[in-house]
Amino acid sequence: MCLAVPGRVTKLEGDDPLLRTALIDFGGVSKRVSMACLPDAQLGDTVLVHAGVAITRLTDADADRLHQLLDEAASKKSVESADE
Repeated sequence: MCLAVPGRVTKLEGDDPLLRTALIDFGGVSKRVSMACLPDAQLGDTVLVHAGVAITRLTDADADRLHQLLDEAASKKSVESADE
């Protein structure tokens, strides 16, 4: 299964669209990712990141909903683990 994780663009680096990178904040953890697929992304955008590459931008509403779903899945998993 593949998983893309949402994060917020906090810093952009580079002028070449194929080599441009960004620091992405994933709820307090920042990682550098490739922005080659999103040359028009701006500071503050929420993006989905898969395998170190930002693959799409999200609206704020979509990002909030995705965070909610991930939180629900994590809490369900922790309850299942406690039951074992």
